[in-house]
Amino acid sequence: MIDSDIKKDLVFAYHLFAKFGWDDLTYTHLSARSADTSSFYILPFGLLFQEVTVSNLIRVDFNGNVVEGIDMIYNPTGYVIHGSIYSHRADINAIFHSHTHANVSVSATKNGLQPISQWALHFYDQIGYHAYDSLALDLKTQGDNIAKDIGENMLLVMENHGAVVCGQTIPEAFYYHHHFENACKVQCMINNNQKDVIVPDAAVCKRSNQDLLSFEEKRGSRDWSALKRLYGYEAEFKLSNSERPRKASNHHCNTELV
Repeated sequence: MIDSDIKKDLVFAYHLFAKFGWDDLTYTHLSARSADTSSFYILPFGLLFQEVTVSNLIRVDFNGNVVEGIDMIYNPTGYVIHGSIYSHRADINAIFHSHTHANVSVSATKNGLQPISQWALHFYDQIGYHAYDSLALDLKTQGDNIAKDIGENMLLVMENHGAVVCGQTIPEAFYYHHHFENACKVQCMINNNQKDVIVPDAAVCKRSNQDLLSFEEKRGSRDWSALKRLYGYEAEFKLSNSERPRKASNHHCNTELV
């Protein structure tokens, strides 16, 4: 994938997060590894997610140097979180860090995410946990611990803080974040209502996890294409005018990319 397409998809992810209410003013960040794998794209510190465009993304190398967008700065916690994971995991090309009400609530519970919904089963026995250690500002200690705690997983629950959701692609990271967020919401609703909870048998949970993750070859790509159609972006596959879904005007988010 070329850098221009990576940047366009990353901007789309930022806008979707804002649309779905998964952002937190200027405090969280999404990133994507550059095509040459030597650096990553991230928003400038101080922008809201809906303000992000292709032209104001910055590119940061793994030594913390801004190599594109040199008149802008990045959130130092973003460099520690994203840079440490990219440096340790060559298979990860997109990282989304969020702190929504739902995922922070789950991150503050001793048992973490429970296998009580199909959404949660996407992560069965595949979650890293990272103990709260104030702001992530030290790459050597905190960054190394973050990379160690995520292990080989695509999800890191940062206790009392939020989550880091990763993917081999931007659509895959979005796919995982969607399922994780819904799993957290359901768990919070159940906890608030204090209802008896049905937990599937461990063997069923394991099989469900395998089925869910093998259900589509490119995780998230189908949903990503659907979201592009819905919100006015060019679809990743070609449709004739007669096949193209009609778009409702009130569904359009900020489609400014440049």
